[in-house]
Amino acid sequence: MRVLLAGASGAIGTPLTRQLLAAGHQVVGISRSQSNAERLRSAGAEAVVADVLDRENLLAAVRDVRADAVVHELTALGTTKMGEALQGTNALRTTGTANLLAAARAVGAHRFVTQSIVLGYGYRDHGPRVITEDDPFAEPVGGKLGEAVAAMGSTEKQVFSADEMEGVALRYGFFYGHDRMTNMMVNLVRKRRLPVPSSGGFANFIYLDDAAAATVAGLEKGRAGQAYNIVDDEPVRWGDYLDTLAAAFGARRPWRVPSWMLRPIPYAHAMMTTSMRVSNAKAKRELGWAPGVPTYREGIPLIARAIG
Repeated sequence: MRVLLAGASGAIGTPLTRQLLAAGHQVVGISRSQSNAERLRSAGAEAVVADVLDRENLLAAVRDVRADAVVHELTALGTTKMGEALQGTNALRTTGTANLLAAARAVGAHRFVTQSIVLGYGYRDHGPRVITEDDPFAEPVGGKLGEAVAAMGSTEKQVFSADEMEGVALRYGFFYGHDRMTNMMVNLVRKRRLPVPSSGGFANFIYLDDAAAATVAGLEKGRAGQAYNIVDDEPVRWGDYLDTLAAAFGARRPWRVPSWMLRPIPYAHAMMTTSMRVSNAKAKRELGWAPGVPTYREGIPLIARAIG
């Protein structure tokens, strides 16, 4: 397929571009900067420079492009302060999705894969039960986290309801690998500046290369109108994950603190006190995909070797 990829230079976009090309697809990456566009061309992809939040600019940039599918992998995470990053990502999931759907029609695409996230099930303790795609996304509530959940739901609803478009949503777990966010977390752990709630919940991770492989599979095999949880094989408590990360880099074990002490850092508090155990069985069954890095135990040593 010929794929128009938004976010081609990002954390998942970089390995995804590589894997799409290796699988025989053609990639036209959308980049906001000429320098990133040149890097994409050096990697064997085509590239256009456009701001996805500016519809006229985007449509002008893709005027001469033809593609079979569009993949939306844009976020603003890791580029600025967390509050601003959440707002920017919300805009990319709402306005950005709408504009990319317009671009999809303009380039003749019939298939659209969008990035979603398992946190759409809700920032809360979900207890011991296993969450599947049959579970509904949370009803949006007030505040910044409620706005984030609403934006996650918006990108899925827009893609699923688009006329004459085969829409697929991939609900990723937390990315980790050789990327900016992981590097930031490693630096905090090394300095012992990332405390863990003593009652921290279960989180669901996915190694970046595995997330990219799942995206290729979702593009090729995902059923229209369906969502897929893209997580590894084992939910893990934040404390266990960060202890393993610290040990891999020769750092001391992160501090344990009461959860209320993280409230001055609202996003960290919400993320680390949320607890969910998410199943990847549907993605394995329907996409023929399985994580090559099945748990954090195998993934963290890969990070340590890459970062040093």
